[in-house]
Amino acid sequence: MAQAYMTETGNGGSGPESSGSRFRRRLAELRRDPGIWRRGIVTAALAVAVSLVMILHAELPNAVGNLGSLTETFLPWLGLAVPLLLAAAVVRKSATALIALVLPAIVWVNLFGGLVIDKSGSGGNLMVASHNVDADNPDPRGTARSVAKAGADVLALTELKGSAVPVYEQALEATYKYHAVEGTVGVWSKYPLTSSRAVDIKLGWTRAMRTTVETPQGAVAVYVAHLPSVRVKLNAGFTANQRDNSAGALGAALAGEPLRKVVLLGDLNGTMNDRSLSEVTSQMRSTQGAAGDGFGFSWPAQFPMARIDQIMVRGMKPEASWTLPRTGSDHLPVAARVTVKK
Repeated sequence: MAQAYMTETGNGGSGPESSGSRFRRRLAELRRDPGIWRRGIVTAALAVAVSLVMILHAELPNAVGNLGSLTETFLPWLGLAVPLLLAAAVVRKSATALIALVLPAIVWVNLFGGLVIDKSGSGGNLMVASHNVDADNPDPRGTARSVAKAGADVLALTELKGSAVPVYEQALEATYKYHAVEGTVGVWSKYPLTSSRAVDIKLGWTRAMRTTVETPQGAVAVYVAHLPSVRVKLNAGFTANQRDNSAGALGAALAGEPLRKVVLLGDLNGTMNDRSLSEVTSQMRSTQGAAGDGFGFSWPAQFPMARIDQIMVRGMKPEASWTLPRTGSDHLPVAARVTVKK
């Protein structure tokens, strides 16, 4: 008697296990694992702690080592804790840690997600640029030519060494007909400059200035500042008292500016998140924050970790903001396009 054989197909028999079946089997195994909720408690606690630091950074005290300002300077980098803790949670097979990680991820996106995307547009009738050229720059001529290629209408340079000023003047004279230098800061412009003067930021020497740029759309007050450097020391934390005092003096000068259209360019040795710069940042709008491409980190040039070189405006609309190619300086140049209305 002949016997027929039939090969079973579909979900029955010995055919390949479906992905749905594998998922259900794996889910069942996890349910039978009594430690899935108990493991990873430390990882979960770290995730919550990172979230609280990001949420409550303004409450961190500056009384001890300027801890608050130090945290705010590098605040975006706390986001790196999420993938690191995620890896730990996966290794530990901890459901508790995985769920806890949702919180810092949401907080980081809420704080910095808008900076990741490119918000730059194509408009703007005034381009400005700023660069801390570094007093020890081995190639000031090459640095000047590099930033001039960007095509900015107004260029601010800080940390100008006295002996190097003639080099910058000669290298930039073909591009910029007008310029003014006060102490270690200077402005080069394609438009006429008037009323140039030093601005006292309580240092005892000149590291800030103000000038009026006569643009086709009207007069624009341009401030250039190089606030004192800060230091991170093991025994003293984030030492920034002199920077903070100078920021207050600069804020007072900006508050007293009679012109409606104002641009602030320079190395402020602090980020927009740093509360100690609030007397300046509360009055001005960051071009990077409003119309930047990414975070726009500018320092240190070899591996930028913070945007301490700022372009801020008042009475005009930011259209685009970006960093320029690296020069012989330890800072990256920064640039922006803004719309100035008549």
